[in-house]
Amino acid sequence: MIRRNLRMRFGSFMRGDTVNRNPELIELAARAGLSFCLMGIETLNPEWLKAHRKGVRADDAKGSAVVDIGGGTTDIAVISLSGIVYSRSVRMAGNQMDEAVMNYLKRKYNLLVGERTAEQIKMEIGSAYPLEKPLTMEIKGRNLIEGVPKTITVDDSEIREALSECVSTIMNAIRVALERTPPELSADISDRGIVLTGGGALLKNLDKRIREETGLPVSIADDPLCSVVLGTGKMLSDFKLLRKISIE
Repeated sequence: MIRRNLRMRFGSFMRGDTVNRNPELIELAARAGLSFCLMGIETLNPEWLKAHRKGVRADDAKGSAVVDIGGGTTDIAVISLSGIVYSRSVRMAGNQMDEAVMNYLKRKYNLLVGERTAEQIKMEIGSAYPLEKPLTMEIKGRNLIEGVPKTITVDDSEIREALSECVSTIMNAIRVALERTPPELSADISDRGIVLTGGGALLKNLDKRIREETGLPVSIADDPLCSVVLGTGKMLSDFKLLRKISIE
């Protein structure tokens, strides 16, 4: 069904040798059983797709701000009239947060944990702003001094301290983006707020931290991990818009 609909709608704009630079779209094509990709999508900016998934049209004259906190980088974009008014990428995101947790435990408790454990700690008790209800977690790792397994208990305030530098870097990047946004679009963002997407958007109370420091409303995408794919699905029903915002 998907294959037939795509062929009917986009048949004249497809080719078999297109190499797509968006891994999420390769997966989408594979799930649809396609051996080709859309020429327009191969150069489509992911920030537009994420914004479109949230219900923000890229061709809207009003400005919209999107913050995508992925695994390796945090991408910030201000979008208006099918174009990116401002964009910035900083190498501070989920992977760096995991490393920060690992280094904190190594430094404070002489405890060595793996990346998967660090990510689990971040997801379960990590936060960017104080929680209403304190959380604790039992962590197992290897004692660096004695070389034997060791178990400790940490609380959310410790992990928040471990992540503080990472969160501060992201906050600084957001502030710079807001400072460099044209005044007429700043008014729109003041009304619409900031949209958070990507896996890092799931960090507890990150939206509250941004709201507290910027004074702007902040919302999190319904499914931040799949925003690119879901946004692409919505755009496939509006090919004129798809062609309009594709990067030449």
